[in-house]
Order: sequence, then C-alpha cells, then structure tokens
Amino acid sequence: MDSAIGPGIEAQIREWRSYLLRRRTMHQVDVDELEDHLRSEMSELGAAGLREDESFLVAIKRIGGINELSREFARERSSRLWKQLVLAGGSVRERSRWAYAELAIMLCFALGAAIAFKLPAAFGIDLMDTGASGNGEGDAAFYLRNSALLALPFLIGFFAWRRRLPARVVVGLAVPFVAAAILVNLFPFAEGGDTEALAAIHLPILLWLVAGVAYLGGVWRAGAPRMDFVRFTGEWFIYYTLIAFGGGVLSALTVGVFEAINIDVSPIIASWVLPCGAVGAVVVVAWLVEAKQSVIENMAPVLTAVFTPLFAMMLVAAIIGMALTGNFIDAEREVLILFDALLVLVLGLVLYAISARDAEAGPALMDAVQLVLVVSALVIDVLALTAILSRITEFGWTPNRTAGLGLNLILLANLVWTAWLLAAFLRGVRPFADLERWQTAYIPVYAAWAAVVVAVVPPLFAFK
Repeated sequence: MDSAIGPGIEAQIREWRSYLLRRRTMHQVDVDELEDHLRSEMSELGAAGLREDESFLVAIKRIGGINELSREFARERSSRLWKQLVLAGGSVRERSRWAYAELAIMLCFALGAAIAFKLPAAFGIDLMDTGASGNGEGDAAFYLRNSALLALPFLIGFFAWRRRLPARVVVGLAVPFVAAAILVNLFPFAEGGDTEALAAIHLPILLWLVAGVAYLGGVWRAGAPRMDFVRFTGEWFIYYTLIAFGGGVLSALTVGVFEAINIDVSPIIASWVLPCGAVGAVVVVAWLVEAKQSVIENMAPVLTAVFTPLFAMMLVAAIIGMALTGNFIDAEREVLILFDALLVLVLGLVLYAISARDAEAGPALMDAVQLVLVVSALVIDVLALTAILSRITEFGWTPNRTAGLGLNLILLANLVWTAWLLAAFLRGVRPFADLERWQTAYIPVYAAWAAVVVAVVPPLFAFK
C-alpha cells in the first residue's frame, strides 16, 4: 500500500506526523509506531475498496479510538480544535533514551551553526577584524548579508530530521538559500549603500518563512496550519529574547569577574562567545519551544492580554496628540523607520494574539481592544504613507523610500481587512476563523515583498 500512496496523501501523512511531533509529550518513537499503524489501517481499507483520501481519514479516526491526539487531528480536518493534549504510552526508559538522543542531535545542529558562522574567519573574513582600513566595513557587511544564510540552514536541518522530511523536500528548501547566497554575494553593492542594508534586513524574513515550510513538515499550501508557525514564531521570539538578556548579563558578569583579577576576556567574549551563542541559540530555542510548548502556550494569552491594551492606548494617545497639536508624522527618514517598525511590531502582536486565541470562543472585551489597536495602527499607517509620498514627491525615489512605500502598502491592505473582519466578528456577522484564514493566507505576501527587496530593488537602484 505504501508504494501506491499518492503524493497528496503522503503530504497529509507528513502533516499529521508534524502535528504529533509538535506536541510536548510526543516523541519520534511514538510517532513511528503510530505511522506504522496508520499505514496498516490504510492498506486494509484500500484492499476493501476505499479511495486513498477515504482510507486516510477513516484510518485517522480509527487510531483516534486508541489515541486522543489522533482523534483531535481528525477533527482538525473540518474545524480548528487543536489544543494541548496529553498522550500516555511508551516506557519511561524509551522516552528518556529518545529525549537524550534528541538533545544530542539538537546540540550537533546548534554547534554546526556556530562553526559555520566562524568558518569565514578561516578565510580572513572576521566580524571583529578591523582590517587595514581600520574600519572592518567589508567584513561586517559580509556578516550582515550572510548571517541568516549561515544560521537558518541548521534550523531547517533540525526540523527536517525531526519531521523526517523526504530528500526532495529538503532539496526544494535548499533552492532559495542557494539562490539568495548567490545574489547577495555577487551583487556589486556600493559600500555602505542602502540597497545592501535593505537586502540584509529582508533576507532573514524570506528565509525564516522558508524555515516555516520545514516546521510544517514540508507543507505550505493554503490549507496547511500556517497559524501553528505564527505561534511558533512568537514563542521562539520570546524565548530567544529571554536567553539573549540572560546571556548578556552572564557575559557582562564574566568580564567583570576576570577584570577583577587583571585578565581581559572581553576579546574572547566578543569574538567567540557572543556570536557563536547567538547563532547556536537559533536552533536551541526552537528545540526549547517544542519541548516546553505547554508552558509557552499558557503564557501567550497573558502576554497578549497585557501588551494589546498598552499598545492600543499608546497609539490612541499619539493620534490624539497629533490632532491637538497639528504635528503629524515628520517625513524625516529616521522617523519613518521608527513608525514602520512600530507598525510591524503591532501587526506581529495582532498575529500572535490571533494564534493564541480559542477560535471557537465568542466575542470578548479583548477582541474590542484589539480592534482599537488595529484601527489606530491603520490611522498611523495612512499618515506614514502620506509622509512617504510627500517625501518621494519632493526628493524623488530612493531604495529606502521604495521599500518603505511597499511595506506600508502591504500593511495597509492587511490592516484594512483585519479591521473589517474583527468588526464583523464583534457584530456576530462572521466567525473568528475568517480572520485567522485571512492572516495565514496573507503570509506569502510578506515573503514575496521580501524577495522583491532582496532581488529586484538593488539592481533597480544600481546597487547604491
């Protein structure tokens, strides 16, 4: 039966495996056993005359009689009921052995990322090397362009191993990395130019979304659970920030302790500990998020409940201040960058709040607060767009203005429809699932725009 299974059903099986592996209590040995059972059931059903898709769904439901997690997966095919579940099974010794093996493999991927990040130094490209000119701008620019290319392949490798992705999927995921590496390293960027900085900022966004395909088990179609990756991204950011703060404090204390005994360890900290730790933590944090998912999922509603009202009040106060004083958004570059960063942060908060919310629950006060936040962000976006357009009219097109205009237009479209869907949900006209579907369907737009900024904007402006 396995050899006769079509690619569509194989993709669904990979998605099912990915779902199970993302649960805190599931390990690969458990999932392997369940997959064998699933394929056996499908084989029997196929022999009885059922089609592949029918065999898959029926087999999932039959396994659900043994395994509550699989039953919830079957329900997910028609409604959003993915929640924290507990699975019992497998011996303690097997689970312990698998946990240690997974930890060891994760550390290998993290170490590989750290080594890859320092490998260019063997060829004279060192982040801390000031060079003959004394400024080290060339080496710093190399790391600026290539940091994501050096770190994220190992994150994808970890996901590929954990999700047991087929070789063809891994090769497909490697294509955008190879293309990006060729472009950003062969483009004749002007030293210190805007197009290089824009490409360096947008490339990690594009490659992170490629990593999302690996996280979801090699599936990124419209029906794939993209919101799971949104939730993972928010949780990853929280953990990474906490670890970064802790690492910074530890490094500062280490330098202070050794200074007290007249030993200067700051070069080692700056050249090795901090960069290698920052890159390796990309993989370590991903492993932590998956291992401690239940803890983070409990934190998510609390964090959104705290920061959504605070951001909403801040934006409303800013709009009132503009109206009272007549001082609207300044067209200066730094100000526009600040407001764009604010809008991106607000949209990220909205996405995380949606991912942490029970889609089956009815309208609540927090949904009204979120609508205020979205509408306020929409007003700020319109003002920022007006400022950008006025600056383009007065001074002409530049790489930064082009990227800023595109970003604000993309955010405007998202915010407008998000506000509409939220208002309709609060009135009881549309379900919350429509808002969730809109946000997940819009994710490829960010990837497309990031690709444009990386590949099209630099040559458009002669790499300046």
